Amino acid sequence: MHAARTASRSVGLLTDAAKAELLRSIAGAIEANVAPIVAANADDLARGRADGLSTGLLDRLTLDDQRVRALAAAVRDVADLPDPVGRVLDERRLPNGLHLQKVSVPFGVIGSIYEARPNVTVDIAALALRSGNAVVLRGGSAAQSSNAALISVMRGALAEAGVDPDAIQTVDDFGREGARALMRARGLVDVLVPRGSAQLIETVVTESTVPVIETGAGVVHIVLDESAPLDWATDIAVNAKVQRPSVCNAVETLLVHRSAAKRLVPTVVAALQAQGVTVHGDEATASLVSGVVPATEDDWATEHMSLDISVRVVEDLDDALAHIRRYSTQHTESIITTDDAVAARFLAEVDAAVVMVNASTRFTDGGEFGFGAEVGISTQKLHARGPMGLPELTTTKWLARGAGQIRS
Repeated sequence: MHAARTASRSVGLLTDAAKAELLRSIAGAIEANVAPIVAANADDLARGRADGLSTGLLDRLTLDDQRVRALAAAVRDVADLPDPVGRVLDERRLPNGLHLQKVSVPFGVIGSIYEARPNVTVDIAALALRSGNAVVLRGGSAAQSSNAALISVMRGALAEAGVDPDAIQTVDDFGREGARALMRARGLVDVLVPRGSAQLIETVVTESTVPVIETGAGVVHIVLDESAPLDWATDIAVNAKVQRPSVCNAVETLLVHRSAAKRLVPTVVAALQAQGVTVHGDEATASLVSGVVPATEDDWATEHMSLDISVRVVEDLDDALAHIRRYSTQHTESIITTDDAVAARFLAEVDAAVVMVNASTRFTDGGEFGFGAEVGISTQKLHARGPMGLPELTTTKWLARGAGQIRS
């Protein structure tokens, strides 16, 4: 990590054009090494199946040809984004003539601890370099072969470009001790971003002496208001649950306004069940459709990360908002409604990183938001909230230019 600190100084001085070209070189190197990366990933998948890794984690772990090429495309997207460094955020001239500017600057060294997500290895490295930072990664044992292959390719691209390869480092070889060292590297690592299970994030938040940007679990809700169009309700619920159920922006609970339950629940639930979704429903839901598993109290607080969804019939918007306040992890919440007053109230009252009206929760994503990729989705309220892109990997400093002024 001392080497990463040294490398960060030179990376922080790279020009916009140099950083963009560096990322394009990394993208090209990833594409040139698709086969060995997929082969390394196959080792991880075989080990994961033998170890009984869940279906959701296996999906997050998987890198096939298409996903590897998508990683390279995402790196190119990041390369094409505006440079987040050097932006003038505030500017003023004092009465004594002193000129002040508040500008964006790199953090220096970004650390990340995550599990079973080799795509994060590339996403965070690309975002860190584009924002002038070095990065230290701990990707977990489940993806160790995949991460090793990806990091080797990216470090090779750095070396070929004449950039210190220690700008991308991993502590994976040191196992849990490496993770502990990363969490306690205050003074060497400027900020740490955990991604993964609620347990992993809680461990990092409580044990780290390095400042942490907290990403959170996604107990995500969609409210079907009494005015919700049936086609919107069905399409959005199915997309939000089925498209990729293992990710944090997949919906976990549907809350249906009682006055619309008879109209909406049978069709929406049938569409979900047709896609293989197991519905955990309250008594009101079970009375309207067959094949429903009785919901338990735990279901309302569970991030399933699988083809499971909880469904509850609520009395009204107040009841839905109360349910969300109790069980939400403040990740993403959405409502389906054609009532402008209801939509405005939902947007104003729901406390979450992303609040939506008439849209699938699957849009909470750095790529979908136009960030190219994301470091994670912050569910905290300090510095960054929601999908974190390039600007969130910068901090600020004040520049003062004078002409001999002294304070009286």
